[in-house]
Amino acid sequence: MAEAHSAVAFSFTVTQDGVDVKLNHEALHAVWESGIVSWKKRIGKLKNNIHNGVFPSSPMSLLFVVTLLLALKMAGWDSSLGLISLLHIHTPVINSYSFTVGLYLSTILFGTVLWLLMTVLIRYFIKLLLTYHGWMYEMHGRISLRTKLWLGLIRVFGGRKPMLNSYQASLPKLPVPALQDTLRRYLESVHPLMDEEQFRSMEALAKDFGEGLGRKLQRYLVLKSWWATNYVSDWWEQYVYLKGRSPIMINSNFYGIDAPLVKPTDRQASRAANMVSIILRFRREVDREELDPIVLNKTVPLCSAQYERQFNTTRIPGIETDTLQHLKESNHIAVYHKGRYFKVYIRHKRRILEPIELEAMFQRILDDESLPGKGEEHMAAMTAGERVPWAKARREFFSKGKNKASLDAIEKAAFVLALDTENVDYDPNDPTSLDRYGRAMLHGTGYNRWFDKSFTLVVCPNGRIGFNGEHSWADAPIMAHMWEYAITDEYFKLGYREDGHCNGTLVHQPPNPIRLEWDFPQLCLDQIESSRLVASQLIEDVDFHLFMYQEYGKGFIKTCKVSPDAFIQLALQLAYYRSANKFCLTYESSMTRLFREGRTETVRSCSKDTCAFVKAVEAKVENKELIRLARVAAETHQMLYRDAMTGHGIDRHLFCLYVVSKYVGEDSPFLAKVLSEPWRLSTSQTPHQQTDKLDLKKYPERICGGGGFGPVADDGYGVSYIVAGEDTIFFHISCKKSCPTTGAHKFGRLIREAFADMRTIFENK
Repeated sequence: MAEAHSAVAFSFTVTQDGVDVKLNHEALHAVWESGIVSWKKRIGKLKNNIHNGVFPSSPMSLLFVVTLLLALKMAGWDSSLGLISLLHIHTPVINSYSFTVGLYLSTILFGTVLWLLMTVLIRYFIKLLLTYHGWMYEMHGRISLRTKLWLGLIRVFGGRKPMLNSYQASLPKLPVPALQDTLRRYLESVHPLMDEEQFRSMEALAKDFGEGLGRKLQRYLVLKSWWATNYVSDWWEQYVYLKGRSPIMINSNFYGIDAPLVKPTDRQASRAANMVSIILRFRREVDREELDPIVLNKTVPLCSAQYERQFNTTRIPGIETDTLQHLKESNHIAVYHKGRYFKVYIRHKRRILEPIELEAMFQRILDDESLPGKGEEHMAAMTAGERVPWAKARREFFSKGKNKASLDAIEKAAFVLALDTENVDYDPNDPTSLDRYGRAMLHGTGYNRWFDKSFTLVVCPNGRIGFNGEHSWADAPIMAHMWEYAITDEYFKLGYREDGHCNGTLVHQPPNPIRLEWDFPQLCLDQIESSRLVASQLIEDVDFHLFMYQEYGKGFIKTCKVSPDAFIQLALQLAYYRSANKFCLTYESSMTRLFREGRTETVRSCSKDTCAFVKAVEAKVENKELIRLARVAAETHQMLYRDAMTGHGIDRHLFCLYVVSKYVGEDSPFLAKVLSEPWRLSTSQTPHQQTDKLDLKKYPERICGGGGFGPVADDGYGVSYIVAGEDTIFFHISCKKSCPTTGAHKFGRLIREAFADMRTIFENK
């Protein structure tokens, strides 16, 4: 399967008869083609930068302004109040032309400057408008006059046909909350979790911090917010992700699964080909900025900065900290199958390969019966194990020769494709089938995913698909956007023949896959085995449960007049209380992409109102009172969620204050205690319908099953859920087997019971 490629376009030798020059026309043609593609991308990038640089204005508006000024000038009306004449007289070059030509040129120059000034003012006006978040706090269907006026101004000045990054310069900066506000909110969030003595102690620590060291740290943080684009994101990426030395498999990486109710083909190579093809189309739309930016309520844009590193990106291990390596482009993907790695080119003759061509290449890999090299099969376990040993091994054993070349082929790939050998699927008659599906995507065997890659696309022999994503480069909604785009267009735009193969006819033979070669000394083999054992131990300790709840979904919840997310969070609190007979600090992720380079904030879902509702349910209070308490708790949750989205959260502010304290060399007992508190219940909702491609009312069976992550605390749960339609909710639950008080299936059963009880409460009003 290995294929030799000439790397030299020309060579020469000196003989007695003179210089003998040999040209490799194929290599020269490849160099020429690569240069053409590269220059096309540069020109396209320049065009996009110009478009985004003047958005929401357009070249047509410039033409309109200049033409209008010229017409007025020719009609004898100087709308510039004499400025055009001053430009005519005092501008070098222009004043050397004849009077008429110079007058026209000075008018064009004035019109251009005026247009640029108007563009800058409009952009700053949009940024000012986007700092208004009052619309989020208004009741559904009751819009104030102020918000109506704001909506009108946004729609008038917001521009037309934006590209992916058109709004970036107009997004406001994430504000630093007032210190006392954050301390007050923090104390409110932990009060129901502590007894009075513990709370008084924490209150005293918060007071000392707020009146002393906190003020100093706050000043530094405000100064950083003036200078940096986002005062949180760089530190969050560095300290929460890249500086972590523990394994990223399970602990950090996340996963996604297929739409379990449908499967367009049973052919592994065909499904892989269509998915790779549509994902590459998505990459092209991101590169060209043709992907529509996400705009809430068709009015408020979200930050698109995270899309940039979705492809051609790898987390590189380091001794003290990892780094992210991102390439502007990549013309190949890396493929793993039966312990072997292949480099597969995705571009040929200035075009992306067609699905039928990709299918032929993948089938060659599936049909190849060669054995993996010594150590090759388990090599990726190093990306699943501890970071320091992997960093040392990479530096020592992958810095030269064929190992470096082969590792480069993986790390510089657009992404990794894993052609698995074990089937996973959804079987309604087998309650554990989805458990195996989720585990396969969360960790696999521990060595059949390249966990450092931005994402690994997984395709099983029966055609089932999923992915495993690295977390430092972006958050799950970015992958969810691509996944929704891919699994929808794969079916509706590409499709399959009746026999399950990709549509189309193979006209040109695509390039052969290139088998990567390795040469590992015994010390490297020992490290690979050590990392494999670490990965195996982590996998063995994971207790996992994935189930599809179909008793009811969003349809019934809406009749309860509460937010679906708040409803689910109440059910989770009820389930946890029944499992532990106490409440716990609860993490729910919320995005802050209303601000430039925003990532996430924490919603502390366990509030005093939530606790009051749960205790009332357990005390069997009458339904009318339970409904009232549920709606109060749901409204509190919604307020917390809105606060988090609009820059008034608690945890990112406290985290950044802690980082500043380490920089200035001062310890804070308050911050140390806050950041050491375990999140025993870590939750997240998987977003869907981020595109307009999928009509769930027309195709309800095509809903994706969402994705999940590993437990955050040793004695806690990781719970991800996706409201998959009017009557379906998927839950992904993880915990550790080594904890005697937790159990994924036990918690799943308690969630079902909580949902059943809440339905009874609202049905018996």
